[in-house]
Amino acid sequence: MELGSYLYRASPAIIELQTTKNTPENAMRILQSLSKSVDLAKNLVGQCQKDSHPISDPELGSIIEQLEGVIKLMGEELSLIPPSTFGDQEYAKIAVRSVSKEMQNARFGVCQTQVTIPKALQPRALSLEELPKEQVPTERDLYSIDFSTDNPQLPDIPHHMNVIPKSKCYRSQRNHENMSNGSLKNMPQVTQFMEPFYETFFCPLTKNIMEDPVTIESGVTYERKAITEWFEKYNNSAEICCPATGQKLLSKGLSTNIALKTTIEEWKERNEAARIKVARAALSLAISESMVLEALNDLQSICGRKPYNKVQIRNVGMLPLIVKFVEYKDTNVRRATLELLRELAEDDEGKEMVAKVMDISTTIKMLSSDQQPIRHAALLFLLELSRSQSLCEKIGSVAGGILMLITIKYNWSFDAFALEKADEILKNLETSPNNIKRMADNGYLEPLLHHLIEGCEEMKMEMGSYLGEIALGHDSKTYVAERASPALVKMLHTGNTLTKKAAFKALEQISSYHPNGKILVEAGIVKIMVEEMLNPRKIHNETMNSIKEAAAILGNLLESGIEFENLEVNTHGHTMGSDYIVYSIIHMLKNSTPDELNTNLIRILLCLAKSPKSNATIVSVVRETEASYTLIELINNPHEELGIASMKLLITLSPYLGHTFAERLCKTRGQPESLIQSPAGTNQITEKQAVSANFLADLPHQNLRLNLALLSNDSVPMILQSIHQMQRSGTRTSRYASAYLEGLVGIIVRFTTTLFEPQMLFLARNHNFTSVLTELLTKTSSDKVQRLSAIGLKNLSSESVNLSKPPQIKRTKFMKFFKLPRSLSAGSSKSKKIQVCPVHRGACSSQNTFCLVDAKAVERLLACLEHENAEVIEAALSALCTLLDDKVDVDKSVSLLSGVDCIQHVLNVVKEHREEGLREKSLWVIERFLMKGGDRSASYISQDRSLPATLVSAFHHGDGSTKQMAAKILRHLNQMPKVTTNFTI
Repeated sequence: MELGSYLYRASPAIIELQTTKNTPENAMRILQSLSKSVDLAKNLVGQCQKDSHPISDPELGSIIEQLEGVIKLMGEELSLIPPSTFGDQEYAKIAVRSVSKEMQNARFGVCQTQVTIPKALQPRALSLEELPKEQVPTERDLYSIDFSTDNPQLPDIPHHMNVIPKSKCYRSQRNHENMSNGSLKNMPQVTQFMEPFYETFFCPLTKNIMEDPVTIESGVTYERKAITEWFEKYNNSAEICCPATGQKLLSKGLSTNIALKTTIEEWKERNEAARIKVARAALSLAISESMVLEALNDLQSICGRKPYNKVQIRNVGMLPLIVKFVEYKDTNVRRATLELLRELAEDDEGKEMVAKVMDISTTIKMLSSDQQPIRHAALLFLLELSRSQSLCEKIGSVAGGILMLITIKYNWSFDAFALEKADEILKNLETSPNNIKRMADNGYLEPLLHHLIEGCEEMKMEMGSYLGEIALGHDSKTYVAERASPALVKMLHTGNTLTKKAAFKALEQISSYHPNGKILVEAGIVKIMVEEMLNPRKIHNETMNSIKEAAAILGNLLESGIEFENLEVNTHGHTMGSDYIVYSIIHMLKNSTPDELNTNLIRILLCLAKSPKSNATIVSVVRETEASYTLIELINNPHEELGIASMKLLITLSPYLGHTFAERLCKTRGQPESLIQSPAGTNQITEKQAVSANFLADLPHQNLRLNLALLSNDSVPMILQSIHQMQRSGTRTSRYASAYLEGLVGIIVRFTTTLFEPQMLFLARNHNFTSVLTELLTKTSSDKVQRLSAIGLKNLSSESVNLSKPPQIKRTKFMKFFKLPRSLSAGSSKSKKIQVCPVHRGACSSQNTFCLVDAKAVERLLACLEHENAEVIEAALSALCTLLDDKVDVDKSVSLLSGVDCIQHVLNVVKEHREEGLREKSLWVIERFLMKGGDRSASYISQDRSLPATLVSAFHHGDGSTKQMAAKILRHLNQMPKVTTNFTI
């Protein structure tokens, strides 16, 4: 321990010798000699640490004598350092001379008892408290160090550290010094660096060093506060006496002892400078947690006494050294480091200096610490830094920093202190507009909204732009609309061009969330948008080009579902549903306008078309003008969104202008073949492909020109291939796959409506449409595909009776043109019997005559009767009705359908569904069974107990056809008297 103390005290001199500008000529020789001495001391101590055998007294004595020799040699080497090496640092000269003399006179005592060094003491140094009381020497360093060459902390000693001579009065001083809040027992020997003090520094009353010394009438000096309190004890001024001398005082006058006060202040300043250097040495060594902690606490107490001390600490280059301990393993050290840094950063210069050497992200990480003292210290440090406007941007730019502060503000309600400080930091960070945006990005919108409403015009413009850029969550969009709408509307009226643009941008973002529609309408935004769109204003002779934004906002509002028919849009009394608005928008659409504006105009028209009155106006204007050509031409626009919007409007208007669109589509270059595009895969189907297919499917099916145009471009094989591929892989692979399949099937069905055209008939036969549609009946999850497939089968089956002919021996010209299956070919063996379809009375097949019986489609159509969707059931029932038509053999057909339990399916439909068209078809089928099915069908139908009640309800509440059908069935069931006169129901 004594050896370590000597080595420690010699280390500053060694460092100074290595780094001084006044390097003596013998410096290298001295350093080499000292290095060898240290190595020798290490080897000697190592011999004491061997636990293989006990150390005998002679061995121990020999080692200690050698250690004494090493210390003496080092002392002699230190004495050879010329005084000029230290320049004007008098304290350093005195300290080196003192330690050199002590080392040359070093004596180590030897215990006479044989001792074995405990293994637990081998690798570490002992503090004073751990040494036996009888072994503590009178002159001893207060902290011991293991000076092995492996110690990595030794080189961290400050290069220009000054050493101050030891004071013999330090023990008494420790009892009175009140400059430090903590004990310095673990610091490097402070007495080496403290300047001696004088008894006159102490107040006779408080026994502490005086801060404000004053002299009274007796000539004795006291602390002002202490002597004032002494005088107040006496009620009678005649009894007042001097506490120290007992002399009666005639006056209470106090005279400031300027000389003594100045002397004490200078003494404190010199000692504080010394204490700063001591703390620097301790932090450089950082041998133990307690040593580091006491150094940090002492520096903090020095900072608290006088602001200039902070400047001194920063100017001696201690900040990088202090910052290292922010990530120290001990919690108390980390906390003390943050507290010290906070004090050093209390002025503007200090903030800048700390920010240069400090990684703020490290402090941000501490905000999530589970140690409350660390968390609080980090918050207070950040709060201090955030008071500098220049550092606010730096703090906010740390990844996750603002998010952590917001989390503390909202989620740590149990920690009121943390919540309060986090809120203060966030308020300070609001001085940076970028931080406000970062807060909004992390869900804290209040600062943005506050500055949008209360800020200056420039700030409002910036906040409006941010509001238009950030991605708002659904839970906050309504709140933002309620708070920001009035301010944004005001910006539209009073702002300059840039302010208005920012307001439009923000309103476009807010209006995109449909639940906000009502809020914005109440704020009076519709009238402004219509005015801006139809009659753009000028500000300072500059056109405010916000037509596009106004149209987008208006489209968002209308898509939100607001009631717009009676919504006034100008001072002339026009409403949103008036002809004026429709004509104006279509007129704008006809002109050459930007693609994005055209897209928004079409969105508005799509919403207006939902109103019967506005829809009628739109249809009239499109029919009378060239708008239909404009819409058709927009399909080919490179801007995909515009093409999609245009086709959606065409689909909406197709029920009224379908043939017009079909004719003009065929006259447009590149159409309609460009609307049929084979996708690269089922998972790469785009919205445009799906909408294009549905547009073609929704145009009037009987338009032969369009059908032939599609046929001539060889589109059918591509369509069938895509259908087959999607059947195999399913429609869940793409968002638009199901809609695309519906469109493709719709196109196939349109060909079945023009089978009177030979090319269409050949197409249906060549590609076996009956088989394709039969497969689609049950191998799809789309109701629309099932309905379309049933409609297609119904169209095909309607032609079966015309195509089914009795078998002939000779091949006819007709049969030469269309190849028949071998089973129906005239070239078959005469001995082979040709089967005749019982329903169609001729040679049938699913491919050539579209026979549903041969295609095994009847069972699948019956399965569709169990569907929940009434439209699917009605389509399937319509297809089955073709087998009961008067042109076919109804008796055979009824018999065939009875075998697959058709009547029971139909009865279930009648009981479960009330749709007029479906009920009418169901009753027609039941009536056919009663008429042609004989007693067996009549008996089966009459056993259904709920049927009569259903028939009565249909008779009372159905339309004319349904009522007639219900009456016929009731008569068949003897539930109603038969008509014997010419009375017509």
